[in-house]
Amino acid sequence: MSINGVTSKKIKKLEQNETDDERDYDAQTQKAMSEIDACQETIDELNGQASEEILKVVQKYNRLRKPHYDKRQEIISRIPNFWVTALLNHPHIIPILHAEEEDCLYYLFKIEVEESEDIKSGYKIKFYFKENPYFENELLVKEHHLGPFGKITSTGTTIKWKDGQDLEEKIGKKSEKSKSRKRSMDSKSFFGWLTDHSNPDADDIAEVIKDEIWSNPLQYFLMSDTLDDDDDDDDNDEEEENVDHGENDTEEEDECEDEDLGEDGEGLVEEETEAEEEIGEYGCGNGSIEN
Repeated sequence: MSINGVTSKKIKKLEQNETDDERDYDAQTQKAMSEIDACQETIDELNGQASEEILKVVQKYNRLRKPHYDKRQEIISRIPNFWVTALLNHPHIIPILHAEEEDCLYYLFKIEVEESEDIKSGYKIKFYFKENPYFENELLVKEHHLGPFGKITSTGTTIKWKDGQDLEEKIGKKSEKSKSRKRSMDSKSFFGWLTDHSNPDADDIAEVIKDEIWSNPLQYFLMSDTLDDDDDDDDNDEEEENVDHGENDTEEEDECEDEDLGEDGEGLVEEETEAEEEIGEYGCGNGSIEN
């Protein structure tokens, strides 16, 4: 339980004191309530101490992880288009990525998440870009900050678009021209998200990047290969099913042919027998004439 949570409970308790005092309790109940209150104060103090200890542990392991994050990025830099591939493979990112933005993100060479020192105050998501034909910035940042009263706010870098390369403007115009409902829903875009600070409480994209992509980017980089393998397995299964169906069809056709031949064969035998009998009769007749 956070310290803020304890404080708010105390405030509610004070607000309710007047109402509680108006109730009539017997001596035994009042004594029990007093003992419960004393226990609760001790629990609240322990919860506060736990929050402080947990914060120290999280800070400690954030420091221990930092050099490994740096080493991971150094290795990632040897793989072309690593970060854009990881983004494209995430099911929550791909719906907001337009083709123009995808081309731009091929200049992205590093993503970094930086948490505040006290952890609970917020975090920054940093996007590092090579020199590109779209904007002047080398670094784009989106920051989420938790205020003293629990209000979440977000701020970010102003993108310095080059002449005629404002992707937000282009995507916005394209969406306005489209009359279909589906395309109007697609007006949400990656760079639009990066510069949008209207509803930081419901910023699912930031949470996805911080908790999933940044946490384990290799998983999403490899996801396309996994999907391809699954597709190959499905194709192989379909081919095997088709082969099985083909063999079954061939067997059924052979059985049908055998049945047809069987019926026709019986008829032919009967016809041949009759013909032989007739030939025999004619043969005897001819023999008698010759004789």
